Amino acid sequence: MWKRRRKVEEKKVKKEESLLKELCRDDSELYDVLASLLYLDPIAAISRTDLEILIEETEKSVKDLGYEMARLKYRQVMDKALFEASQNPEERSRYIKVIKDLVSKIVSATEKAKEKVEKNGLTDKAASLERRIHNFIFISERIEDVINVASHFYNERLVILGEKGRREERREERREMGREEREEAELEEMRIVGREEAGRERRRKGRAEARSKEFE
Repeated sequence: MWKRRRKVEEKKVKKEESLLKELCRDDSELYDVLASLLYLDPIAAISRTDLEILIEETEKSVKDLGYEMARLKYRQVMDKALFEASQNPEERSRYIKVIKDLVSKIVSATEKAKEKVEKNGLTDKAASLERRIHNFIFISERIEDVINVASHFYNERLVILGEKGRREERREERREMGREEREEAELEEMRIVGREEAGRERRRKGRAEARSKEFE
């Protein structure tokens, strides 16, 4: 069972990788960046807090956090902004400004985190952070392409997830019907038992009355 479920999940991932490659066409760098940026289930992964509130809360919290945590916090907000940009094309210009501002803050925090790990001699970590810096600069420079691909990808995923949600609702309805039928059967059994007990009680009383008349 576990192996079969794992194979199904692997097939789903490969399918979405193919979709993303198709959307990116021959642009391998765009594909590489978006493969680590977009979510298979944006509804579950992305915060539901209003974007403006999320930005305000993040700005307050990062003051007391290290550069690495600040980078992660800003990344969460950027994910939210990118998703909303993909779903609201009429407001794209506004979202582009928000995303570019967030990217700038992410890059700044990442550069400072990189400096810190370099001082500690963590070359592998520094190289990883350098790649992240490159990717976020790429996002800012190619923001229109990033949003275009994200829009198509997320719209496709939302259709799939919506269909999945409807299937789950139908299964739950069937399970609920099953529960109701079982409960009704149990109640009916109780009613049958109750009727049998009532019958036995009436017969017992009848016999008792008949015996009492015999002694009158």
